[in-house]
Amino acid sequence: MDLVPALDEPLKKVLGPPTAKVMAEHLGLHTVGDLLHHYPRRYEERGQLTHLADLPMDEHVTVVAQVADARLLTFASSKAPRGKGQRLEVTITDGSGRLQLVFFGNGVHKPHKDLLPGTRAMFSGKVSVFNHRLQLAHPAYEPLRGDGADDPAAAESVDSWAGALIPIYPATAKLESWKIAKAVQTVLPSAQEAVDPLPDALREGRGLVSLPEALLKIHRPHTKADIGDARARLKWDEAFVLQVALARRRHADAQLPAAARRPRPDGLLTAFDAKLPFTLTEGQRKVSKEIFEDLATEHPMHRLLQGEVGSGKTMVALRAMLATVDAGGQAVMLAPTEVLAQQHHRSVTEMMGELAEGGTLGAAEHSTKVVLLTGSMGAAGRRQALLDLVTGEAGIVIGTHALIEDKVQFHDLGLVVVDEQHRFGVEQRDALRGKGKQPPHLLVMTATPIPRTVAMTVFGDLETSVLDQLPAGRSPIASHVVPAADKPHFLARAWERVREEVENGHQAYVVCPRIGDEEDDPKKGRKKSPEDEAEKRPPLAVLDVAQQLAKGPLQGLRVEVLHGRMPPDDKDAVMRRFTAGEADVLVATTVIEVGVNVPNATAMVIMDADRFGVSQLHQLRGRVGRGSAAGLCLLVSEMPEASPARRRLDAVASTLDGFELSRIDLEQRREGDVLGQAQSGVRSSLRMLAVIEDEEIIAEAREEAAEVVAADPELTGLPGLRTALEALLDEEREQYLDKG
Repeated sequence: MDLVPALDEPLKKVLGPPTAKVMAEHLGLHTVGDLLHHYPRRYEERGQLTHLADLPMDEHVTVVAQVADARLLTFASSKAPRGKGQRLEVTITDGSGRLQLVFFGNGVHKPHKDLLPGTRAMFSGKVSVFNHRLQLAHPAYEPLRGDGADDPAAAESVDSWAGALIPIYPATAKLESWKIAKAVQTVLPSAQEAVDPLPDALREGRGLVSLPEALLKIHRPHTKADIGDARARLKWDEAFVLQVALARRRHADAQLPAAARRPRPDGLLTAFDAKLPFTLTEGQRKVSKEIFEDLATEHPMHRLLQGEVGSGKTMVALRAMLATVDAGGQAVMLAPTEVLAQQHHRSVTEMMGELAEGGTLGAAEHSTKVVLLTGSMGAAGRRQALLDLVTGEAGIVIGTHALIEDKVQFHDLGLVVVDEQHRFGVEQRDALRGKGKQPPHLLVMTATPIPRTVAMTVFGDLETSVLDQLPAGRSPIASHVVPAADKPHFLARAWERVREEVENGHQAYVVCPRIGDEEDDPKKGRKKSPEDEAEKRPPLAVLDVAQQLAKGPLQGLRVEVLHGRMPPDDKDAVMRRFTAGEADVLVATTVIEVGVNVPNATAMVIMDADRFGVSQLHQLRGRVGRGSAAGLCLLVSEMPEASPARRRLDAVASTLDGFELSRIDLEQRREGDVLGQAQSGVRSSLRMLAVIEDEEIIAEAREEAAEVVAADPELTGLPGLRTALEALLDEEREQYLDKG
């Protein structure tokens, strides 16, 4: 029988089933290697005390502090024997602040004996508020050596491994930090068997310690320099292994054959450009050149096109599609929603004019057919669309997930444009790519600007083009926070502003977080933050708000409703009426977030704006100011001024730079979310690396990874790196590289 490598040993064999079960269920740790990579969150110095002033509400915390005083109180209680209950109140201090601990009933005797004034200990529990003061109720605790603890043996055990610095681990209510520390102590000798994923030359060239040494120093540091060495090394591991995975993807894609698609000098693209009523921006010309160069090669293009809201990405994508049709291929644009697919179809046919009338009598010489395919089309329309695809009659196809179904066949698929990448998984992308005779070229568009390092970490298998310049004629958008609870008259003024815009011949959007029909349950699927708990009101709903506005502040205006659960024909009819100026105010959910283009709409009021993410607010705001008149976006919130939610809204109001906002968003959310939905149920592969802080490491790791993969694509000479890659890309994680 083969021996299991030390780091693959299941924790239940090493630590026993009960502890292993808690580690698996609550921390996602299953093997010795998993536990060794569960790094301390921070360190406490012996002789130094922690900051009690900064404790987060409702979170499980571990603190090192000193007992200032302890009082045993007796009170009348019908539940206690002899009618008297006991409560122990212990005040601990860190020199900068105080925190109260409370113990009740039979649980008071041991802490009353252990926690004498002057005792230093680690305390672990959930922070709550009682009588306007922070407290820990029934915290677990572990006395520290030499501080008057009654149980020197217990104190010795926690201290023997701690050295000068006490590691504080991400813990749970079921497993305190010091118990995790003891478990780590048990498995730490196995760190010597850790296989190093970094090539020796890279490690030595950058002066990094070996992996076994890094694991030892991160868990048992004697000095702050030890922690620095370990962190520097472990960050490199994460960045490098991830970048190697992406570099291998790029390398494999570059080996695939593709048909080169070069536009004819006097074909469809030339005819289209000749009838454009405006000139392309310099950015659009530069990005188009990059795309056309990729399309002309015999390997599939893999390019990410990201740009500011309204920077003209659709125009760039359309010109790439026309070039593909010119070269005898078909181009498809995949949109995340039916509303967006219909909107794209409408704007593409409008931009192309008679060039989109291919196959009809008297069509222009260089024309093609533009077809829409969605799941809710009638049988006859769908049959005709499928026929146009398979015969090649349709050069341009725009649709939703319906395009991915097995029965959809293309004559010669040359280019796939995916709008809003983060809504499509890798399986769907691959299914569509599999419909070409050869792998088609791929252009991924995202309207949520991504900081460069995130793009390198998440979309590292794609080349990146950025449009950061707005086309001429786009107007500035003024954004303001409306504090509805503190200043109700500001909200009244907001509705007056909407009326003024309408009186000036313009239109407005009002956006709400939910629909408000009986199926819609605001409690479902939403984690409650302390701020939510403070105000139990469910998020405002489209149907309620539309009714209140039509009867109240916007009485007399033409108010319409749009949301995702309306029948597709109704949605399309509402959008057409609004686009045609037959409605003044559109009360909608986030279905209008991307792609909706109504230049006459100049104002937007976002209700409960604190319920939306930063990039979502930026996206929504981009729906106004699309014409010659200035745009106005009002962010309505009942959150108090000092709350994190209000700070987030102030950040959105203060800048129109989407790249800057995406940095703010990322700094607030951290990386777990950056790697997208694929991380759900899987611990993020980034435990040490912080995408924004560690830009240099990521950029350098990308270069090193490209060199390693170019020299040895199969990594035959680097077994440690192969092992690390397999661990990163187990089946569950295989997809995370493709999901932004």
